[in-house]
Amino acid sequence: MPAARKRKVSRPRSTALHAAAAEHASPPVAEPSRVGKRGTIVIPSALRRRYGIEEGSFVVAEPRENGVLIRPAVVLPVEVYTPERKAQFLLSNAVDAADYAGAVAEVRRMGLDPRAIPHYKPPGV
Repeated sequence: MPAARKRKVSRPRSTALHAAAAEHASPPVAEPSRVGKRGTIVIPSALRRRYGIEEGSFVVAEPRENGVLIRPAVVLPVEVYTPERKAQFLLSNAVDAADYAGAVAEVRRMGLDPRAIPHYKPPGV
């Protein structure tokens, strides 16, 4: 009687788990993309997921010796200072009486009243 052969039972692997493990196991493979109208380039989805690039994300294109490097960008909000805020900086950062007098003159040239601007005066003023 022939020996019974054991059958190997294959279990289905989680596709997402398998893809995540494969993504971290080896470096990303370069994928070709075509440049479209106005210079648009499609970044492959695996690379977008890996580096957190979503629709509307900012990227930086850097010139390199052998091509162009595209990487995620960090964009920080910029505060736009009003004339009153600029005057407050000028007046509050004066270090002595002479410096404060110059700041007061500059604030007046800006068309503002220094007494109406909340600020700190240097010692002795």
